[in-house]
Amino acid sequence: MAKNHYETLGVQKTATQDEIKSAYRKLARQYHPDLHPNDEECAKKFKEINEANEILSDPDKRKQYDFELENPGAGSFGGFGGFGGGQGGFGGGGFSSIFDDLMGGFFGGGGREDSTSKAGKSIKIDLDLSFLDAAKGCKKEVKYVRDEPCKACRSTGAKNGTAYTPCSKCNGEGTIQYVNSNGFFRTVSRKACDACSGKGKIIQERCSSCNGKGYQKTTTTVNLDIPAGADTGSYMQKRGFGNASPFGGPAGDLIVEFRVLPHKIFKRKNFNLYVDLPIDYKTAVLGGKVKVPTLDETIEIEIPEGTEHGTQLLVRNKGIKTQRGTGHLYVNVLIEIPTRLSKKQKQMLEDFDESVEIKQCENMKKYSDSVESLYGDKPYKKKK
Repeated sequence: MAKNHYETLGVQKTATQDEIKSAYRKLARQYHPDLHPNDEECAKKFKEINEANEILSDPDKRKQYDFELENPGAGSFGGFGGFGGGQGGFGGGGFSSIFDDLMGGFFGGGGREDSTSKAGKSIKIDLDLSFLDAAKGCKKEVKYVRDEPCKACRSTGAKNGTAYTPCSKCNGEGTIQYVNSNGFFRTVSRKACDACSGKGKIIQERCSSCNGKGYQKTTTTVNLDIPAGADTGSYMQKRGFGNASPFGGPAGDLIVEFRVLPHKIFKRKNFNLYVDLPIDYKTAVLGGKVKVPTLDETIEIEIPEGTEHGTQLLVRNKGIKTQRGTGHLYVNVLIEIPTRLSKKQKQMLEDFDESVEIKQCENMKKYSDSVESLYGDKPYKKKK
């Protein structure tokens, strides 16, 4: 996994957005390349700072990055654009554009670069996971259609990969730099070369296999090793499995976003599991043992005597197991009231009720005493 972004900014994992913003601005001013010309170390540090800020300043990306941080064996698992500074670098802006925001456009900045990306486009697909597959981890095979580099021309678009010449206007770079000076300020931008459409080369004879595009549509299969604890909205990123670049550059990424399907019994919050457990009136009053499900088996738990409706029982370390640790199982006790009683059952219930004194019902006793103290009337007159 890439360098820890929290360490890069010098903040704790629990840092607030304001603390992250403050740390980023301080470091960006300190290491900006305009203040350290020809200093490769400062340029590298500045890039790391911006990559860290790009992830941690976005709540959704930060959530996914935290998941990847806690699951180091999951591979590239996280936010769109990648956590290691994937294609796109600083999210569309260069050093100058970021520095303009921080320093108000001084030191000769002033203008966002509009350079043509030579990387292929990323592909995003959705993948449904069963509740248990997401909770326990699983392996999935995914098939999708992408623009694959043409082997016949080696992605050049030219016959045999050789029937082309470098563009003379841009010297094969694919972009042209434009500088506009206005007194103290200077604006620098890069745009796609109009002579070669940003490809950096002029094709003399097109490849017959791809018709000069440099790529072909093909069905691709990829195997995913999904770690335990995947949740709706989390995703995995496979670098280089996206569309081929029309400029002969690296392929884009494949982003597989998960949607976890609901379960009949389990609910979850982070790595904790929740189960609603209906019990009968007798078990609630007298207590007893009841079996409840976990992800792997059923276990027997003890229902205490006098358990009330809505009581939540904790079963430790029976939640979702991850590399970070294991969640807990929470059992919500729901007392089931029987319906359609027979005459005999109703009479037995009446007899039982007559035998119960109000002092045996703690909450009813408190309520009765409070009402009586206010109004001199007892709400449960039949109780002894």
